[in-house]
Amino acid sequence: MAVAPQVKSSRPLVWTGVAAAAIAAAILLVLVFGLQRDPRAIPSPLVGRQAPGFILPLFDGGTLDTRALHGKIVVVNFWASWCFPACYEEAPHLQRIWERYRGRGVTVVGVNIQDQDKPAREFLDRFRQTFPNGMDPSGKISIDYGVYGVPETFVVDRAGRIVAKHTGAVTKDQLASKIEALLRGGAGAP
Repeated sequence: MAVAPQVKSSRPLVWTGVAAAAIAAAILLVLVFGLQRDPRAIPSPLVGRQAPGFILPLFDGGTLDTRALHGKIVVVNFWASWCFPACYEEAPHLQRIWERYRGRGVTVVGVNIQDQDKPAREFLDRFRQTFPNGMDPSGKISIDYGVYGVPETFVVDRAGRIVAKHTGAVTKDQLASKIEALLRGGAGAP
């Protein structure tokens, strides 16, 4: 009894190739359009919502509980010593904002992420930062704020709502305009 030779169909290979090409094309489109977007233009879903509370272990040995800041305007800046040049560019601006507004009910808080203690302390010394600064060793604070890179800065109104987010190096003028609006307009000013 003769056995007829089996002929394998090439259809599964064709469909596998088509599927692979479609997936590759989709990934390419995401990369092309994603890389063309300015990450600073991506809005935060937290704007307009209550700012996540946190307790920050400070470099000076104390702790900062954001519940104690209720009723104040708060600027929360996420930074790292290895973040060059953006964190280096904005550091003097943050210190100037702190010096200018701390007597008017505004607090600047620095949250150091994904860093080591010694370089972070050297960064603070280099830029003579005197506002509260601490390390987020577990990453929980940055996760709660949806931080995906440094620097990122959030402005929180007196009612504890995030009213603005800035990705990249923030300037004194950018922060001052938001703070002045909040000082003039109360808790809900944009």
